[in-house]
Amino acid sequence: MKNINPTTTAAWKELQAHYEEIKDKHLTDLFKNDKRAEDFSILWDTFYVDYSKNRITQETMTLLLKLAQEVGLQEGIESFFGGKKINATEGRAVMHTALRDESDNAFAKAEVDSVKKSIQTFTEKVISGAHKGATGKEITDVVNIGIGGSDLGPVMVVEALQYYKTRLNTHFISNVDGDHVMETIKDLDPETTLFVIVSKTFTTQETLSNATTVRKWFVDKVGEDAVKNHFVAVSTNAEAIANFGISQDNVFPMWNWVGGRFSLWSSVGLSIALAVGYDNFKGLLHGAFKMDEHFKNTPFEKNLPVIIALLSVWYNNFFKVETEAVIPYSQYLHRLPAYLQQAIMESNGKSVDRNGERVSYETGNIIWGEPGTNSQHAFFQLIHQGTKLIPADFIGFKKSLHGEKSHHDKLMANFFAQTEALMNGKTKDQVIAELQAGGLSPEAIKELASFKVFEGNKPTTTILGEALTPESLGALVAMYEHKIFVQGVIWNIYSFDQWGVELGKQLAKQVLSDMDNDKMTSHDSSTRTLLERYKL
Repeated sequence: MKNINPTTTAAWKELQAHYEEIKDKHLTDLFKNDKRAEDFSILWDTFYVDYSKNRITQETMTLLLKLAQEVGLQEGIESFFGGKKINATEGRAVMHTALRDESDNAFAKAEVDSVKKSIQTFTEKVISGAHKGATGKEITDVVNIGIGGSDLGPVMVVEALQYYKTRLNTHFISNVDGDHVMETIKDLDPETTLFVIVSKTFTTQETLSNATTVRKWFVDKVGEDAVKNHFVAVSTNAEAIANFGISQDNVFPMWNWVGGRFSLWSSVGLSIALAVGYDNFKGLLHGAFKMDEHFKNTPFEKNLPVIIALLSVWYNNFFKVETEAVIPYSQYLHRLPAYLQQAIMESNGKSVDRNGERVSYETGNIIWGEPGTNSQHAFFQLIHQGTKLIPADFIGFKKSLHGEKSHHDKLMANFFAQTEALMNGKTKDQVIAELQAGGLSPEAIKELASFKVFEGNKPTTTILGEALTPESLGALVAMYEHKIFVQGVIWNIYSFDQWGVELGKQLAKQVLSDMDNDKMTSHDSSTRTLLERYKL
């Protein structure tokens, strides 16, 4: 890919000048153009995305699209889907899209199809009851043991697709906190529980510590010989898997061209297939494939991942906004913000460009959020009346899965009302009129009015889908994945490595060694004192 400092482009300089012209314009003034909602919206598949409530004009979008062209986004997309080693610091291609590619010439198609077939066969046996535990009982519970992308993706999807669940109950162990481990397994029947250990190298400290603890608990109750019936692995380390006691028939391979935070589409999704059935897992992949095709083939001005990424760049680099909120109006999607935190912040939290030089501009965004309407009664006060500008994605669906229309209408009334309120706000004149109508005295009105003013002009993007299905979820997640890629191209950074997670892990090994050996190597005075107090 091209290595271009975006601030050196003509478009960046024009955007900076344009920002100075538009920065104080209010959305209510921009909406005096009756065609605005039509001009700034995209209808794709079962999604309607309205980005008209953003602080942009046609000129803004023209310049942002020009920026995308100048930094070589089209060439970047071609390199990405063409299997080039765009993860240059690790010497790897980035091919998670191949896991859902339905074309005849898909990358590594034979390998991927073989693993998919293994996942299908295994999950159908477990769900049907044909695969039994060591004592002849059917499996009732599945425990996924992983961390990072080996946990966040599967748990997010399993929670999101609870409506489609099989008879199996799915649990997740991730944190190396022993209380978390024991709390998860304390009420499980080992004779009817299947454990899925997810670790590409089978060396991840947290995952292996948790798996070893669970194995001991299991063996104490059922015996060593039963391990092969109750433990499966998603990994590439055949020797370590065999030493753990897992049968080679119960090993599902991974590839080094799939990054952890983009791996739910791979055998890492085994727990998803068990939780919702293989057909629904396949639907998830199909939805992502459709979004891949849209991203790859659609002109940028109508390309969903490109547009939402450019909006993010606009706020991040010109308005100097540091955070973005993701607000799903579906309780099923309550884990989506946490999933996107890793996907976005681990990918684009970089301060060195692709030339190895320190960047002079902002890169990654801080991502946060909770489902609506809960979030309205928590942090919306800050978004509405606080001092920080926080762009927000509102995600909702036209149809309720359980058919509770009365509830769903109330939910979606809040969904639509919040974006309108954030845009319009409430002027002091409106507040005074309301207080007068309420019978307050002039003195009381004067004292209270300023506290009830809403500035408005708070940007939102509305993502409205037909219904939450495996396919629509797959498309939604893939859209955000491609948003990450577009941002990385524009910021001239490597989005697919994560060296920043390594230092703390290295130091933790040394600290643990000090604790185990009751000795103290070189530490700063704060860390040394803390360790001494911990050992008291």
